[in-house]
Amino acid sequence: MTNNMAFVPASLLLACGFGCTAALSQQEPVKPVTVLKAARMLDVESGRVVSPGLVVVTGNRITAVGGAPPSPAATAAQVIDLGDTTLMPGMIDAHVHLFLHPGAEDLQTVEESVPQRTLIAMDAARLDLMGGFTAERDMGTEGAGSADTAVREAIRSGLFPGPRMRMSGNAIDILGGHEDANRFNPAQHVLSNADYANSAEQIVAVIREQRKQGADFTKVYETGPDTFYGGVFKTPYQYTVAELQAAVAEAARFGGGPGHGVAVHATGEPGTGFAVAAGVASVDHAYQLSDATMQAMKQKGIFAVPTFAIAEYFADHATSPAVAGRERAELAYHAAEFKKQLAAGVPMAVGSDVGPFPHGTQARELELMVKYGMSPAECLRADLLNGAKLLGWDGQIGELKPGYYADVIAVQGDPLQNISAVTRVAFVMKDGVVYKH
Repeated sequence: MTNNMAFVPASLLLACGFGCTAALSQQEPVKPVTVLKAARMLDVESGRVVSPGLVVVTGNRITAVGGAPPSPAATAAQVIDLGDTTLMPGMIDAHVHLFLHPGAEDLQTVEESVPQRTLIAMDAARLDLMGGFTAERDMGTEGAGSADTAVREAIRSGLFPGPRMRMSGNAIDILGGHEDANRFNPAQHVLSNADYANSAEQIVAVIREQRKQGADFTKVYETGPDTFYGGVFKTPYQYTVAELQAAVAEAARFGGGPGHGVAVHATGEPGTGFAVAAGVASVDHAYQLSDATMQAMKQKGIFAVPTFAIAEYFADHATSPAVAGRERAELAYHAAEFKKQLAAGVPMAVGSDVGPFPHGTQARELELMVKYGMSPAECLRADLLNGAKLLGWDGQIGELKPGYYADVIAVQGDPLQNISAVTRVAFVMKDGVVYKH
């Protein structure tokens, strides 16, 4: 952990005279200074790695980047030499589920109490932070309601380690929709993992209740169960354009701006097109986008969040060879569509859907996005620049620049030469505090 003691350099006392000591004591304590040194440093915007790497942190902000390190004697700085690593901004995961873990997803939401799931979520947040993810968007608690608000506030207040969080509470779904308990005995009245809304009016009412309980943004299930046979992908839509527009308008009424809008689970047409027409912030999964939808996403700046890592995990852990074959065929279809989306200029952000696979391992998503068509530089910009915009922290995180929050990680290797470097995180600082070294 960083040294939180405040220092007043002797040179400052000499300059103002010992008579000003009393005045200094009445001011705020001098913020601790930490100097991070490494062999390399990532310039996200230009897509270059520069040498050597140097970041100066004062309190919880970056105050200098590059150049010669300040004199420790003059600044009372703590110097952390990270050796043969690359300094880069903390990674951003725009699609996580802190309240899920590997295993039978439908059963854990029924068998585990909300207090138990909240404790699991706190540990999931810690694991994600240790994996180098310093900011995340939780895309639904899967039946735990507003318990994610407590997790966010516990992290924010410093009670527990975790990323900066945007929380949605439960997702919004139709009766019998994607996250309803459709395969359980109806006589048991098993609850949905989402909040029901079957009309525009009900969507507005649910959003108001969720925001009252502390939600930052709104997640909507726009498509239902997918089918993929003979190379043909199909999925039913759940809400009309008008209903989704009501959701977008209600979210906008709260005035939160980026990071506080509507994100949709939408895998294919026509639901993906409906969501884009309504003006959502992101289309998550995005297996299938028509030419018109891709053009509209480019024009409106609506992000696609592909979530390849979860699909790969399900294929690798399928219950039978037949299921594994279908999962891999669908993943190949998604990868081919992803190439079309890149060629069309669809804006991309990075989200892994971590939860059903182990937390802290989701840097695999960046490897897969590069495998399926992005360059490492493009992928890192999607994660860091676009991720910051999507979460509403543009200009505050996602780059190593003076004035930005001190969310800094060090990875072993050069991520522009080999994106797998992001899976080897040796150091994590969030908000100026060292959590992994």
